[in-house]
Amino acid sequence: MSDRILVTYASRTGSTIGVAQAIAAVLTEKGFQVDVIPMPAVKEISPYKAVVAGSAIHSGAWLPEAMAFLQTHKSALNQRPFAAFLVCMTMVMGGGKYRNHVSTFLQPVRSLVKTRSEGLFAGALNIAALPSLSDRIKFRLSVLFGIWKEGDHRDWNAIRAWAAELPNNGF
Repeated sequence: MSDRILVTYASRTGSTIGVAQAIAAVLTEKGFQVDVIPMPAVKEISPYKAVVAGSAIHSGAWLPEAMAFLQTHKSALNQRPFAAFLVCMTMVMGGGKYRNHVSTFLQPVRSLVKTRSEGLFAGALNIAALPSLSDRIKFRLSVLFGIWKEGDHRDWNAIRAWAAELPNNGF
């Protein structure tokens, strides 16, 4: 095992990719060698001393390919430092008052892999980029009713601060 860190992600519209890249940039600045790879492309965990994994949230859950990644690599992930993050528009609602609720979306992850750190981040809402017509309609109505606003809601300072703390969690 080398001193490399894997930052891996599952994304639908690209928000999670940007978060993963920001995390990797911070870790690289701290002197780590980092690979950023989409979860479906990860074949082996053994080359990495630590793993940071994140997923977009859809209907209150990590994406199916993210959960499949955890199931496939569960044993290896439990043998090294592991941090999880999620990207979820619910973080934007109510000025952050749903943070505790959003944290429960990581429970299925926690049941498979022990997390040393967890990051909860808002995403970006680009309705035109949503893959399904039903999601585009649902989010368009949500915007009309004032639940969300389109645009990039990612808090880059919070993302970088969380990433900067990862070395203090055994990475």
